[in-house]
Amino acid sequence: MLGTVAAAGLALALPATTPRGDVLDLVTDRVGPATAIGLEPTPDTAREADVPTEPAAPATPAVSSPARPFTDPRRASLIGAVEQAVVVAPVGPPPVSGLTGYHWPIARPRITLPFGPTPWGTFIADGERFHDGIDIATFCGDRVLAAHDGTVIAAGRHFDTLMGWVGHLDRYFARLDAGHLWWELPMVVVVDDGNGYRSIYAHFGQVKVQRGETVHAGQLLGFEGATGHATGCHLHYGLFSPAETRTYTLNKDTARRMKLPRHELARVNPLRVFPPRPGNHTPDGNHPSDG
Repeated sequence: MLGTVAAAGLALALPATTPRGDVLDLVTDRVGPATAIGLEPTPDTAREADVPTEPAAPATPAVSSPARPFTDPRRASLIGAVEQAVVVAPVGPPPVSGLTGYHWPIARPRITLPFGPTPWGTFIADGERFHDGIDIATFCGDRVLAAHDGTVIAAGRHFDTLMGWVGHLDRYFARLDAGHLWWELPMVVVVDDGNGYRSIYAHFGQVKVQRGETVHAGQLLGFEGATGHATGCHLHYGLFSPAETRTYTLNKDTARRMKLPRHELARVNPLRVFPPRPGNHTPDGNHPSDG
């Protein structure tokens, strides 16, 4: 799973054996439309002055007349045009069924931890421990490729605000600064896929792209590694939309210990957008919480 929990010595309740490629920490995120931002009310910038007024002249009795409806055809036409132009923006992410152009980020992928319910998950979805991506393990130093065309928006260990955390990360960053723990985070690349979704690649041994760089599907991003308290070399791949309205819940003890928000935006099962693997007999792993 994604290495967000960067604390040294983090101990999650894991089974006696751990699958190769599983991680003992969580990777977090630093920006994103889901981050709660407190807005301060804007103070009034001007007030009407108390201006003395002359006594009002006696009012002249008005002659009552029946009210007439507004009939200005120009104004009526303008109002009608404005009303027709109003478009209600759709709520939520673009449909997953419309996503195209995705490829496996490793040439000969072997999934060591699938997306969905698992005892090794750090998030909670529908009351079950949940892994929010897929872990792919081949060998240390294997080439990690872009799964889709896009723009690199994070490369390295400063990626948290782009990962879909729901809430402030100030306390988490203060903890990393105070403990000099940034080096314990995994090396991560986040790519805006240009279709309303972001691809997350984690645990690089070496990153070969920079923030702001345009990449194409199949282009080299870096090399498979084990940064971020991983139990072995592997790639964690995650996919989500910043417009997602559903969330996963982070384990309460982990959130308190790491000073992380309790929620992140829900992810999409990558197997829903990747082409079939040759000789693959693994089901797509769809789950009620799958995006």
